[in-house]
Amino acid sequence: MQLLLDDPRTDQLRRVHAGLIGCFGRIIRPPDKRRTPEWTLVQGVIGAQTKTAISNASTDALLARFGTWDAVADVPVEELEAMLAAQSFPRVAAERLSACLKAIRKQRGSVTLAHLSNLPTPEAMAWLEILPGVARKNSAGVMNASTFNRKAMVIDGHHRRTMQRIGIVAEKADTAKTYDTLMPILPEEWSAADMDEHHLLLKKLGQRFCKPRSMDCPNCPVLADCRTGSARLNR
Repeated sequence: MQLLLDDPRTDQLRRVHAGLIGCFGRIIRPPDKRRTPEWTLVQGVIGAQTKTAISNASTDALLARFGTWDAVADVPVEELEAMLAAQSFPRVAAERLSACLKAIRKQRGSVTLAHLSNLPTPEAMAWLEILPGVARKNSAGVMNASTFNRKAMVIDGHHRRTMQRIGIVAEKADTAKTYDTLMPILPEEWSAADMDEHHLLLKKLGQRFCKPRSMDCPNCPVLADCRTGSARLNR
């Protein structure tokens, strides 16, 4: 009988995670910061290329003003656009949000994602990705960062870029491909909270050391495990 060996990238991810914690400290999302799946979906739909704090504030403002997501679904797009003026693309955000909420209500009778709690994570994510404006980052976010608290790795631009440069995923992998590559090789002992922390740590890495147009490889906390950084410094 042949024993199956662990993918070497699994230990690489463990080392990267430890290096990031050593640099940035722990990032644990407390239970009271986990919002409902519906709130998390809305925040993701309107949040394209917008800072998280701004999208969080916009999402809270919508719910505070209109009371329920069903009420938000009935708001004219022009009014939503005005409410979302702080977003990077307020018109696009308003149109996507309106279409998404109406699509949920058409299928479920109201704007609720409660039925997803009865589905396996891949099926729940597939259901979400049929909705207007919802891609893999958003569906994973609903599963992982909301009160669902499930094992699904959220992949944003920082996460994808750093994984490509480190060499764990293919250089031109998109978000879905990055997700499909990472999920089978994640350390089996990682919980949903560990996956959330790993994503948030890689986001900090991308913002601080591994920027889109510049790389501070000499000071990077995961240089020893980075293919790109090692190649640049050994030229």
